[in-house]
Amino acid sequence: MLLQRLKPAYEGTKEALAEAINVARQSAGTLTLGVMGAQMHGMAPVLTRFRARHPSAELRFREVFFSDPFGALRAGEVDAVTTWLPVREPDLTVGVVLREEPLNLMVAADHPLARQESVSLEVLGDHIVPRLKGPIPTYWETAVLPTRTPAGRPVRRGPAVTTFYEILALVAAGDAVCPVPDEGRRYNAQTDVVYLPFYDAPPVQWALIWRTDRTTPLVRALAQAATD
Repeated sequence: MLLQRLKPAYEGTKEALAEAINVARQSAGTLTLGVMGAQMHGMAPVLTRFRARHPSAELRFREVFFSDPFGALRAGEVDAVTTWLPVREPDLTVGVVLREEPLNLMVAADHPLARQESVSLEVLGDHIVPRLKGPIPTYWETAVLPTRTPAGRPVRRGPAVTTFYEILALVAAGDAVCPVPDEGRRYNAQTDVVYLPFYDAPPVQWALIWRTDRTTPLVRALAQAATD
């Protein structure tokens, strides 16, 4: 009689313990986040929340370059990536927008435009911008580096680049101008370049993306931390 009365409580305790063990297992492990440039700093609130919720998880970082924004993700070298939008890849899931920031024009400090307080996207028709080298979808590249001005004039492409520091060197030498998200100004202030805000460019949006077929518990947890 006593055993029968205690059996439901025992079974309930056993189920709760099994569920707790399962949750702990899912929360452990390693999550590798691919970040472009200084994106890790912009994600600090998300990462703090993620670590607080999943203290057993190991969080690692790997730099991802705009010359191959989705390669490391598709190769399984990272579990998620922060990148600018839009992302229209059928095999990738796009999470919530993490933040927005202005688009600036980076020019050499002695460039004629450097004396301006702000500029229009239309000035890109008068200058050369770098060409991004790598497996980059055209729609993704033109979100930051348009191929035509608002009036329809073509934007000439110059030397090919694969990293931000190559762009920085090219611009500082006066060989090109380049639209860049505002994090360039915040984290790469240099005496030989100037960042001018575009007054007619839409803001750059950054989001977390991951492979749809590899939505692991830790990826879901990071996405939830971003959403919250």
